Amino acid sequence: MAMTLRLPDDLDAKLTERACREGRSKQELAIEAIRDAQNRAELKVDDVLAELMDSDAEILDYLK
Repeated sequence: MAMTLRLPDDLDAKLTERACREGRSKQELAIEAIRDAQNRAELKVDDVLAELMDSDAEILDYLK
């Protein structure tokens, strides 16, 4: 799906520099950054759920 992304000049310059340095496209780097951010967010949710499952195990067993 097509999308236009407008970046502030300073971020665009950094992205352009990194893309040139790594021999990759700015699009590749942006997609990678979005995927990494999504993975980190999912890990946080999973960690919170795991912690709740541990701390509230007795209550959850009672509710079953």
